[in-house]
Amino acid sequence: MSSLPTPHNKSHGLARRALLASCFAAAAMAIAPAFATGLATVQAKGAWIRWLPANLPAGGYVELGNTGDKPVVLLGAESPDYGNTMLHQTVSKGGVSEMIHVDKITIPAHGHMAFSPGGYHIMLMQPKKEVKPGDKVPITFRFEGGKTLTVDFEVRKPGASGPGSMKGMDMGGMHDMHPQKP
Repeated sequence: MSSLPTPHNKSHGLARRALLASCFAAAAMAIAPAFATGLATVQAKGAWIRWLPANLPAGGYVELGNTGDKPVVLLGAESPDYGNTMLHQTVSKGGVSEMIHVDKITIPAHGHMAFSPGGYHIMLMQPKKEVKPGDKVPITFRFEGGKTLTVDFEVRKPGASGPGSMKGMDMGGMHDMHPQKP
């Protein structure tokens, strides 16, 4: 006769419960460091994109605030509406401005990071669909530790210059959002 456990065998039930308990314990230990360090709260406001015609690269701008007690490291961004999304910074060297790719940006504890024309920005290239002024484009920020933040960006005309140009515009694109695990 076989010694394999059957549903009616008590040792099978005990072994199964022990295995499940071990799995839950291992999972709890794996995520404990994330809870021990605390999750910083990230908020976004004033999110907008300067649209350019003829599928030229667009620039995304927003202010990210960190209300947490620890710095938060932004590793990148992506959008389902664009094939290539990168963090960039405009720098001046010898009177000439150039854009450089940025691998990561640290947002200090209780601080903020402004993405604005002539500074840090999100470079949006290769639109996957027609994007035009008035549209909303979701952009997901990826942070160290696997956290993400998705923000709707309002697409504006090429002459837009930021929050001061928002008079009479729908403010529905401004959000206070919190990092989420993917």
